Amino acid sequence: MTDAKTVADAYIAAWNETDAATRKALIADTWTRDATYVDPLMNGAGHDGISGLIAGVHGRFPDFRFALISGPDMHGEHLRFSWGLGPKGATPLIEGTDYVVVKDGRIAAVTGFLDKVPAQ
Repeated sequence: MTDAKTVADAYIAAWNETDAATRKALIADTWTRDATYVDPLMNGAGHDGISGLIAGVHGRFPDFRFALISGPDMHGEHLRFSWGLGPKGATPLIEGTDYVVVKDGRIAAVTGFLDKVPAQ
């Protein structure tokens, strides 16, 4: 998992996986054991912590799907891409940009930014 598209696709696949056991296996295959995730709303560490964050998003936004909307671009071990979250086949309601550090082909750290969030 060393090219930008492969890493970004694996990341999106983990965020879209609703089955906890399958999601944990995806994370174990593609993230480092001590990986971290942080964005303006949440943060977590390790496979279980990151899987728990993803489960929380599924709980809050059932039937929403993540999709890449721009990128990915990679420079050395640094990767960035933008994603959208919304009902499958619809215009994303939420958009963000994530910056990822890749170590030995695995996701080691993610810093996420929210670019578009609906008014509450």
